[in-house]
Amino acid sequence: MPLRPTALLCCAALLAAAGCTTVSASADRAARPAERALDTAGLRAAAVTGADLGAGWTVTVMTPEPGSTAPQAARELADVPACQPVLDALAPAKGRTGPVAETDLSAARAGRPRDTVYAGLLAFEPGGAERVRSALDLLLTRCTVFHSSTPAAAQGRGSAGRGGPAKPVSVRHRLQRADAAVPDGVDAVTAFTLTDESGGTALSRRAVVARVGTALALFSTLGTTGEPAPAPDERVVRAQAARLRAAQR
Repeated sequence: MPLRPTALLCCAALLAAAGCTTVSASADRAARPAERALDTAGLRAAAVTGADLGAGWTVTVMTPEPGSTAPQAARELADVPACQPVLDALAPAKGRTGPVAETDLSAARAGRPRDTVYAGLLAFEPGGAERVRSALDLLLTRCTVFHSSTPAAAQGRGSAGRGGPAKPVSVRHRLQRADAAVPDGVDAVTAFTLTDESGGTALSRRAVVARVGTALALFSTLGTTGEPAPAPDERVVRAQAARLRAAQR
């Protein structure tokens, strides 16, 4: 199961709420006329469909139920305090900060599983989407490399059955900014790769964060040590941007 695609956006929302937004955009178009914020129903209706993408594509839309929560997980601790919000945002029970609505989806292409794109759509009040995207730029600067571990006490007893505590497991996280053009229909974009390394294995993810008016869309793909994550298919980005733009008019 991939990590929730909106995790880093939620972390960026925490930074934006704290006022950490004094950074420049990665790539930004000229300002457009003001557009309205979307509610949950409007955001879900704006989700891209298989028909938008063409033959061979299947889209699955998932909207979290209001007030739903996941079981509390053991808290991972970052060795760099400034990066702790990243891990807190990844915790299943962590609440959302900033967005007024969220919809998640996946777009899969028949016969090409590596092309699957996981997307998180978030709606904000006017001005909120760009504040969060700019805060993400700051996050990428602060947390290029850091480690995390779960305290042994939170992991239970050792597997040897001798009553001793389990040893903390350290995970190395790497964030790297990637070059990205601004596709048609998108106001601003930030792209990056995220790699988590533990026990000789690595899980990588390529992500593109696009701002379309008052909404943000994060498109991500998964990879492994031997096969880095591919760039999200641009036709998914363009089609989703067009639907978000139309929904805000």
